[in-house]
Amino acid sequence: MRASISTPFVDTKADDLVWTLNHPLVESLAARTVEVPGFGVELRVLGASHQVVLRSVSDGGELVETVACLPGVPGGLPGCAGHPLPGVGDYRFDSVVESLSRRELALRVAEVHDATSDSPGGLLVAFPGDPLAITALHLTSGSGESLRWRTWHAYPQSNELVTTTTTLTS
Repeated sequence: MRASISTPFVDTKADDLVWTLNHPLVESLAARTVEVPGFGVELRVLGASHQVVLRSVSDGGELVETVACLPGVPGGLPGCAGHPLPGVGDYRFDSVVESLSRRELALRVAEVHDATSDSPGGLLVAFPGDPLAITALHLTSGSGESLRWRTWHAYPQSNELVTTTTTLTS
């Protein structure tokens, strides 16, 4: 799903992003909920950032993954992080920041458009002002014993692409 928004692109960079599992919900610019066995997964775009909210159908428990520029919090994403989540499973977060040429960034953004725009587990927001300024989320697996989602944050002013992959296994 591609969402149209009127919020302009705000210059930022990959180094400003913070990852957390305990930040409260932030008002979203666009959201999509996907139901998978045992969970509701809400994909949320927040400015140049995202939240993924995982809600357990059985006990109402909630996990909120936030990758965002948070006021007053120094930036920096971990390359990888893992946490056992009681009653949910094992959570693993991986991130990669790439510095690309404008042409390479355009090719990668086109690939993200292709992967997410028409997918039942995808959400893509293109920000007005630069066609390469996007935030996208994609629930790529949601059956059996695991959930997996990927996200992309493109920063055309610095030609950076941030890709995150999260896997939750029970």
